Amino acid sequence: MDQQRIARFTHAGVADAEVSAHPFSTDDGLGLNLTRFRRDDCDDVVLLVHGLTTSSDMYIMPEHTNLVNYLHDAGFGDVWAADFRISGRFPYNAETARHDLDAIALYDHPAALAELRRHVGGRRVHVITHCVGAISFSMALFAGTVGDIASVVCNSVSVTPRTPLWSRIKLGYGPALMEYLVGPCHLDPRYGSAPVMTRGWMLSKAVAPFHRECDEPACHMLSFMWGGGKPIYTHEKMSPVTHGRLPDLFGACNVNYYRHLHAMVKAGRAVKHRTRDPRFAALPDDYLSRADTVTTPILFLTGDRNHVFTDSNIVCHRTLEKITPGLHELAILPGYGHQDPFMGRDSATEVFPQVVDFLKRKAG
Repeated sequence: MDQQRIARFTHAGVADAEVSAHPFSTDDGLGLNLTRFRRDDCDDVVLLVHGLTTSSDMYIMPEHTNLVNYLHDAGFGDVWAADFRISGRFPYNAETARHDLDAIALYDHPAALAELRRHVGGRRVHVITHCVGAISFSMALFAGTVGDIASVVCNSVSVTPRTPLWSRIKLGYGPALMEYLVGPCHLDPRYGSAPVMTRGWMLSKAVAPFHRECDEPACHMLSFMWGGGKPIYTHEKMSPVTHGRLPDLFGACNVNYYRHLHAMVKAGRAVKHRTRDPRFAALPDDYLSRADTVTTPILFLTGDRNHVFTDSNIVCHRTLEKITPGLHELAILPGYGHQDPFMGRDSATEVFPQVVDFLKRKAG
């Protein structure tokens, strides 16, 4: 498919389904959205949760078989996709407010599930998550701000984030450098097309020589924003069409999220960022401290070429296996990186069957 024919924020990739928007708001005053892709009613509902700077678009890409259509064909006819505060469909990532993952766990995910439950009632709900969406939803699950979940799939990372050394350095020093020296307070994969000699354009040009794997400026910026010196996916797994429209699929990232991620990486587990803020008193300082109370089964997915969160999910599965033996599962995807398990050209044959097999076993 010609990338020029794929509109930004399109729903054209979902066939044979009723599409409806369900706006909702959080207790801290943000307007968010759920999109329902309904082919038929069934006992099991699936909620899709995107990563930081992506959006629901990562699950409905028209250029190849996407996850929503695959789930529909597999018998999961009622699929919902969330767009929460870190979505590229909203302006929040490019604003100066210092949001963190605690806010997502406390406000966004509970509000999304409350809105979803308003429509689906007591049916079983399965949640498929990715990247920071996987971390924050796991935090919500382990903190008890969400519950009554039949199963969860976490791609790349969960509550034990681990990164390469170069990423840890960037997480530690990058936010202050961006906010107080380089400016602005966010990074954007679109900097390559910014006006010549602007700060964003110069940053994109500075990053490019370190990424010889392709000639796409947005890919270089994404590697700088998230990768440990290498791309966030295996290029061979990505469609050229997808690679050519990366600026439409990824948005800006407020650097304050890096501060919270850096605290987690240093701690070796998900921890509260603002421990003295009374607004977050209901959240645990250590999200693993309540792991023995979680009865929801989790499938941990990770590519064996994950240069963003490395072996985070392998470590998480091993950690939780000691706490709740036999509850959770691990699947390592040969040849895959961080982003491509859900956005790859051949994900429908190489990844999605494992996800659906897990959902069906937990649906009974």
